[in-house]
Amino acid sequence: MAPAVSARNLPRFAQRSVLEYVVILFILAMVISSLAATAPKVDSIVRGLTRLFSPQGMLMQMFPPDFARADRIAWKLLETLQMAVAGAALGLVFAVPFAILATDRLSPHPVVRTIARGLIAVFRTIPDLVWAIFFIIIVGLGPAAGVMAIMIDKIGFAGRFFAEAMEEADTGPQDALRAIGASRLGVIFSAVIPACLPSFTATSLFALEKAVRGSAALGLVGAGGIGVDLKVAFDLFNYDEALAIILMMFALVVAVEQASSWIRAKLI
Repeated sequence: MAPAVSARNLPRFAQRSVLEYVVILFILAMVISSLAATAPKVDSIVRGLTRLFSPQGMLMQMFPPDFARADRIAWKLLETLQMAVAGAALGLVFAVPFAILATDRLSPHPVVRTIARGLIAVFRTIPDLVWAIFFIIIVGLGPAAGVMAIMIDKIGFAGRFFAEAMEEADTGPQDALRAIGASRLGVIFSAVIPACLPSFTATSLFALEKAVRGSAALGLVGAGGIGVDLKVAFDLFNYDEALAIILMMFALVVAVEQASSWIRAKLI
């Protein structure tokens, strides 16, 4: 019979090495120093809120919202939605081959896998606003630059999740197909992609939602969409019109998210 163990004798924390304690102290020091160096001061917040809610403050000037140009705003919102759909669709299509090349069991060579993973990381790391500026230099101002920026951003976003889904797919059907002489493409399209389709669908819908939210900001640098009108409204101090644009943007984002949730519930 095993001897009884008193709860008082049980260790509350696992024994850690000196190196682990050093790492923990370093992380805590980083957090504290970061808060001390970058966190806003309480008096600055109070002064800012006082200016914001003053009779002449921006928040007070936003109400009531001005929907006089609602028809133009609606057309710009449609352009924003079209940018998001086109960019997300292109990005998701190109993300599939990138994800295949970045997957251990599917990539033709370790060098190819490393390059594919590096490109996906680069596409995901650089902000879409930077990509938009880059493509504005190439194709000029307008929605085309926004579509290409969204496309690159979605290759990085979806490529990572597609590759992870392929890594986690059941290898049994893949090995069975290889055993009967199936080609690499046959294994991919007959075993891997069907097994990953629910994950691909969820990731694609999240990518579309992200594209709709992000496409509105691309106009701030001249990449088309409603962002241009929003920037002009703030530059001209038309805060009531800016609020109208924000509210209509909010309605569009909520509508897309609700439609995405409904589609996801039906397909997955």
